[in-house]
Amino acid sequence: MKKKQTILSGLRKWIGVTAYLSVAMLFYNPLAAQQSKKGTKQPVVAFEQKPGELTITIGGKPFASYVYEDPKISRPYFAHVKSACGVQVTRNYPPQQGDPQDHSTFHPGIWLSFGDINGNDYWRLKAKVEHEMFVEQPEGGAGKGTFTVRNYYMSTDGKDRVLAELVKYTILVRPTGTLLLTDSKFSAEAGDFAFGDQEEMGLGVRVNTKFSVQYGKGHITNAEGRKDGKETWGKSSAWVDYSGLVDNQYVGVAIMPDPKNFRPSWFHTRDYGLMAANAFGRDAMKQGEKSSVVVKKGETFRLAYGVLIYCKPNGEKVNIAGAYQDYLKVIKE
Repeated sequence: MKKKQTILSGLRKWIGVTAYLSVAMLFYNPLAAQQSKKGTKQPVVAFEQKPGELTITIGGKPFASYVYEDPKISRPYFAHVKSACGVQVTRNYPPQQGDPQDHSTFHPGIWLSFGDINGNDYWRLKAKVEHEMFVEQPEGGAGKGTFTVRNYYMSTDGKDRVLAELVKYTILVRPTGTLLLTDSKFSAEAGDFAFGDQEEMGLGVRVNTKFSVQYGKGHITNAEGRKDGKETWGKSSAWVDYSGLVDNQYVGVAIMPDPKNFRPSWFHTRDYGLMAANAFGRDAMKQGEKSSVVVKKGETFRLAYGVLIYCKPNGEKVNIAGAYQDYLKVIKE
């Protein structure tokens, strides 16, 4: 009898342990466990489709709007771009009271555009960049979100497609801040196209008025340590940062051209709040003879950039040189 009770008792223990392990395995998430162990749990990047735009949140907080249909602006752009602490890093669009009103539609936030491709002016909105479709639908997740679109650069009269752009956007949560990656591939089947030589070419950012040099408490700094528009304009650099104090929080945005681009970028920087990475305007930026970058029919031409958006409390500055090394690591992965 005692032997029978011992067997039954052991069987009950075995069943209990098995049930516990089964339940534990049912709820076990290797990624979550790894994140918990390493302390690297990331806020979720999420997207919401609206007419003509894509709103992006990180950890449930607004990050930016990607606008691809706007009756006043004939090219895609990112507007209302915010840092993780909620402070906006781009100028209000449309500009509000207290903002300078210049270039209100040319400088809506963050954009990639060109003042001269085959004589067509997309920067000043004289020719249209037409959104065709999302080639890859927005996909969010922990610490990362992506989407890919195809745009057509139309002739000034709107009749012809000058070129097609396939561009992938990636939003990453990094230790220093939010990293927006843009990776564009330009091609044309109709014929050759050429990027001209102007100041207004490349990836641009119009910063929050409150940390512009002219109207706020901000500064421009490049990788060589040069300061503000007077020292940084027309200079080639691995990165340029525009930042300053807003409500006792140090906020900013840095442009980092991909080193694999066809040539380094010169920077079009202005104390009123503009910075743009321009690899085309050699003569316009007073760096040599006039440039014309020709892409032959059937060829593909690539341009890629990283844009870091960040915020630190209590006026702590950010190590942009270190963030740039992180960017290089990310684009190699």
